[in-house]
Amino acid sequence: MALKIGTIIDGRYRIDARIGHGGMAEVYEATDVINKRIVAIKFIREDVMQNPINLRRFENEAMIAASLNHPNIIKVYNHGVYDGRPYIANEYIKGQTLKDVLDFRGSLSIEEALSVMIQLSNTLSYAHQHNIIHRDVKPQNMYLLADGTLKLGDFGIAQADGFNDNLTSTGDIVGSVYYLAPEISKGGVATAQSDIYSAGVTFFELITGHVPFMKDNAVNIAVAHIKEKFPSPKKYLPSCPKEIERIIFKCTKKSLRERYKTMDDLYEDLVNLKNNPSLYKDKRGILAKIFGFK
Repeated sequence: MALKIGTIIDGRYRIDARIGHGGMAEVYEATDVINKRIVAIKFIREDVMQNPINLRRFENEAMIAASLNHPNIIKVYNHGVYDGRPYIANEYIKGQTLKDVLDFRGSLSIEEALSVMIQLSNTLSYAHQHNIIHRDVKPQNMYLLADGTLKLGDFGIAQADGFNDNLTSTGDIVGSVYYLAPEISKGGVATAQSDIYSAGVTFFELITGHVPFMKDNAVNIAVAHIKEKFPSPKKYLPSCPKEIERIIFKCTKKSLRERYKTMDDLYEDLVNLKNNPSLYKDKRGILAKIFGFK
């Protein structure tokens, strides 16, 4: 049941507007009357909370995200229960998800994608240093602000020391199968390198506008990640620079021995590339060089 505008939650959050809903929750814009700031309050849907796995996933997100403090992670200010329904009070994000941006624009420029990936790898490095594996890295879970700042959210199925880790055995992450590392599809344990794989798939999608494997069902997509050769971004973007292709391929190696070992390793390669634009910017043709065309 939707909350009425003007409802006061726990004596401090005044509901101002209903701003969205998804498979798990309804989201409201609210005013924190104590700290005098706008927040986003996410309530688990009543039908969804009947499943104890969903309830634990929601609580998992609240506890893990609240334990993190990073400028590129959506900040959790508070969590609680109102009228029998758990809620999370988040930083209010004014921006679109990266998926929304891709749906509208098709793809990002190399420069924009590099900026996003540098922020993402730095953010996930921070999470990994705090023994947290996100496990659901994809454009749907990232917001892009007007100034280009990335915000990562949705730690609902994240794996962390000391938190609930029995949240993915029911197959309820099928929506993420396009980004799922092959070792997870095979029933293995998620590691930092699994997030690296998903980040590589995201990089591929940012510059091409496509996910690497499109099949008729989730099982066949998972099998493709396990068995099929990862496609080159040149399939959709013939002008893709070799160094970008190399980084994507190294992120998405099926063998953990060949994949980037840490997010810091990926971050360093991305920053090095950003600092050497001649490695990824379009080269001028011979006529342009002769006549000075840009």
